[in-house]
Amino acid sequence: MNLVKAELFKIRSTSTWLIFGLITLALWALTLLINWAGSNINATVDPAESGMTADQAEQVRVANEAVNVASNLYTSGQFFGVLMVMLLGAIVVTNEFFHLTATTTFLVTPRRESVIFAKLTASALFGIGFWLVTTLLNLLFVPFILNSLDVGSQLGEGAVWRAIGLNGLAYGLWAILGVGAGVLIRSQIGATIALSTIYVIGYFGATTIFFLLTPRIGDWFGKLQVLVPPLASQLMISGTELPGNPPRWVGAVVLIGYAVVAGGLGTWIMKRRDIG
Repeated sequence: MNLVKAELFKIRSTSTWLIFGLITLALWALTLLINWAGSNINATVDPAESGMTADQAEQVRVANEAVNVASNLYTSGQFFGVLMVMLLGAIVVTNEFFHLTATTTFLVTPRRESVIFAKLTASALFGIGFWLVTTLLNLLFVPFILNSLDVGSQLGEGAVWRAIGLNGLAYGLWAILGVGAGVLIRSQIGATIALSTIYVIGYFGATTIFFLLTPRIGDWFGKLQVLVPPLASQLMISGTELPGNPPRWVGAVVLIGYAVVAGGLGTWIMKRRDIG
């Protein structure tokens, strides 16, 4: 517990977390506006008359159900939010090498796995903190948006609260992924650039590939998109199960798997790597 408190103090003692927090808030506001606009546009679309295939039309119809529109709005900010907490998790590790404090840290606490566990825990707590702030803001503003769409707040729906809860899990897991990545990429700037690029390009690249190839290969190929971490975390926050997609719990299992591997690999490497 003392190590976790020490790691939390290290994070709070720099302005990095505040900068990331302010960026997250700005991107949350942008995302909420985009989701609001998208919900307004989708409400006017008739899937049966849009030239979509029967499967695509059914997916759009289900996505436009009130509970799913609400789930999407109440989890606004996830796309950029989890990216920020992943970068923060990576910096928790790379800061030690950037400021040349890693040697001192491991001399004070020779059991390196304990230090990494503390970093994982502290990063996950900050990730959940980011989720909590954006969720409170969503709970404040989204009911007004939903009322403007004539669907009500939907806060009586269990699916909405499950989406909100799984969104919190995603934030914590992405923070752990960031710590694991920080162990692999010691450079602070290198980790920030590499992780941001991989995350954004990976998301849009995978989305494009699955969109183009699934109609040609088959629905089974489309379901493999859950193996892409950003797409797995988005599946977790769907209100109800969407046609042609795996259940929400599959996205959670995949993301947990990545987090376990990243945390375990990071601990193993740190125990064996020369710090000096």
